[in-house]
Amino acid sequence: MHSAGVMTRPLILLTGASGQLGFELAHLLRAHATITAADRAALDLSDADAIVSAVRSAKPDLIVNAGAFTAVDLAESQTEVAFAVNARAPGVLAEEAKRSGAMLIHYSTDYVFDGTSDTPYDETAATNPMSVYGASKLAGEEAVGSTNAQALIFRTSWVYGLRGKNFLLTIKRLAAERPELRIVDDQTGTPNWSRTLAHATAVVIARGLPYLAERTGLYHLSCTGATTWYEFARAIVARGAKMPSSNAPAPRVVPIATEDYPTPARRPAYAVLSTRKFTAVFGETLPDWREALAACLSSTSPVDTMSAQPRD
Repeated sequence: MHSAGVMTRPLILLTGASGQLGFELAHLLRAHATITAADRAALDLSDADAIVSAVRSAKPDLIVNAGAFTAVDLAESQTEVAFAVNARAPGVLAEEAKRSGAMLIHYSTDYVFDGTSDTPYDETAATNPMSVYGASKLAGEEAVGSTNAQALIFRTSWVYGLRGKNFLLTIKRLAAERPELRIVDDQTGTPNWSRTLAHATAVVIARGLPYLAERTGLYHLSCTGATTWYEFARAIVARGAKMPSSNAPAPRVVPIATEDYPTPARRPAYAVLSTRKFTAVFGETLPDWREALAACLSSTSPVDTMSAQPRD
């Protein structure tokens, strides 16, 4: 990083570079660092030896682990691979970071909680995952922590974006196909545009690795406000004029109970994350989820400059 007192651009190894968060990170971080971007084809996170090889080859100053096994329901039947990617891989990355003196940023999830709270979860709240996905992500947090590597863990929730598989794209597709959408209305959380999360990450990385090294730990990184999947769907459909769809009228959005839409994995009924710690430490507050959604739906390209930025 330093040569004769001159700051040089850090080298970042980014995993999951083709995912909805990793893709945004790959573009935003290039302004602040030299990026080695590895997608699933280049780096299989279920292969511990491949991870070691990739890190030692790249020699990064910072590892940003945006890769994960995020198919929540599929994880119930593919437990081994879910734990390999979500639990073992972060631990291996942390071990390699510690060995080489690098730092690690790792992302986790609201699914580490059981959803029985009725107030936002802070970083000290007791974890109690109810699904294989949640358990694997919690194990990943613990694996990173056990290495004593210099690491920041960012928990977030309800991630969506303009690529990949997510709730936003599903609702946009179904709204063009069906007259009625039946959406769960008894699960509460905070939607997060992947670009909003990537931008907040880039903002803190831009302050330099010494700055990050003084602020290692667990943080909740999320937009503000809360909603249900039903209200989130209504907000998406309400902006139907922004969607490429048929000339048919907007579909009705009908609220249903979780029990009316059974899934292999249980979801937390309440998954709002308190971001007071992130704001206090980094001086950044992410926008309200509605503001981020509006920016996303009016965006024409995954690499547009984001209008709903974390506020300075």
